[in-house]
Amino acid sequence: MIKTRVWVPVMTTIALSLMTSTVMAKVSEAEAAKLGKELTCVGAEVAGNADGSIPAFSGKWLGKPPHVEYTLHVGQHPVDVYPEEKPLFQITAANMAQYADKLSPGQQAMFKRFPDTFRIPVYQTHRDFRYPDQICEIAKKNALEAELIDDGLGYTGYKGSIGFPIPKAPMEVLANMNFPYRAYTEEIVRDIADIGSDGAITWGRQINKNLNVVTSPDQIGKPMEGLMAYSLSGTLLPERDRGSFTGSQEPVNFARNKRLAWQYDPGTRRVRQLPTYGFDSPMGATSGKMTIDQDRLMNGDPSRYEWKLLGKKEMYIPASSYRLHSKNVKYADMLQKGHANPDLLRYELHRVWVLEGSLKEGYRHAYGKRVMFIDEDNWHASVGDYYDTRGELWQHAFINHYYAFDLNAWQAGTSFYHDLNSGTYVGFNLIQEREKAYVLNAGGLTPDMYTPAALRAMGQ
Repeated sequence: MIKTRVWVPVMTTIALSLMTSTVMAKVSEAEAAKLGKELTCVGAEVAGNADGSIPAFSGKWLGKPPHVEYTLHVGQHPVDVYPEEKPLFQITAANMAQYADKLSPGQQAMFKRFPDTFRIPVYQTHRDFRYPDQICEIAKKNALEAELIDDGLGYTGYKGSIGFPIPKAPMEVLANMNFPYRAYTEEIVRDIADIGSDGAITWGRQINKNLNVVTSPDQIGKPMEGLMAYSLSGTLLPERDRGSFTGSQEPVNFARNKRLAWQYDPGTRRVRQLPTYGFDSPMGATSGKMTIDQDRLMNGDPSRYEWKLLGKKEMYIPASSYRLHSKNVKYADMLQKGHANPDLLRYELHRVWVLEGSLKEGYRHAYGKRVMFIDEDNWHASVGDYYDTRGELWQHAFINHYYAFDLNAWQAGTSFYHDLNSGTYVGFNLIQEREKAYVLNAGGLTPDMYTPAALRAMGQ
């Protein structure tokens, strides 16, 4: 097992008070008035840090910057907004101790596991993009009115934006992570690489069509109720599973509804309902090295875990990850033995919320503890560390986000899931060698595409 030293996050005074808070109430008018002033409209601190390594929020761009050429909603590969920038410095196994307070235990374990090859290239931090005004208005309305219900498994409020821009409890942060403003339609053909400890790759490929109800144009601003999202996944590789389709429906409140899923089996040509879909069920095409609820680092029903908010800290996380998603990137150059090619990665210093989930007594899951590091500027989980049921650090994962001009918000791009014990990893959501990248907000997806009858028709 990978061993790591005890890690204590650097927390602000206000964050310390959140660790044991059970507050589930809306904020006052005075607190909400901070949004758009000393706080951004989604609750990030506008000011930079003391030494300027985190700049003040500028939000100077909404959508495509003037110097970028990009065609919306057709699946064009991301275009680098900062093409001339070079790393300010590199973190390596040799100098890791100098930066340890700004690294997660999983990041530190990666240096110990791959001391000769793993690097974190640190670039200038940017906070240049903002959300649409409508999303900001809903966030402020939620700040004044939204409340957790059903032990935090649901909340009142309005669709389209986060529920708790000024969070008072762990489950409010978790809700923000699960309900950021993101694409309402997403279509991709994604490659999945299972990289062995010797560098050999086993390939998977899936077609995905996702409909996010709560950010659909006709739903934004409506009360938070009903379904959150629909998802459809079809297997193209490996060949033994080709033709299998899975459709799922996600509720906004797991206390009142459950995730439903159906699968079409090409062998029997039948559709069956999956009794359990989520939690630590294996993710398709990953050889069981990812769980269903690891997509976006954590998704689905959170009720098997007790959640703690460990505060806010400064941390090096993947950000502005345009270069990695270029159509010029080849898998052979990206997927190296042990980890992805550091030359294609970009890390920046950001403030992150630290959210920890510990498995409840009497419940089962592969992970006894999971810790997510959530970017304060967009509420997306960027880095995740996973522990086994004995409390030993087991896996480290990270998602490479970028601001997508198609939706004027952040998109979860290629991610990497590392088994720190075996030295294997999974490259997930790979689109670099695909004809199209992520087709975002193009529309055309409807709920009737996700029914058992629709799955059966796809298999004919």
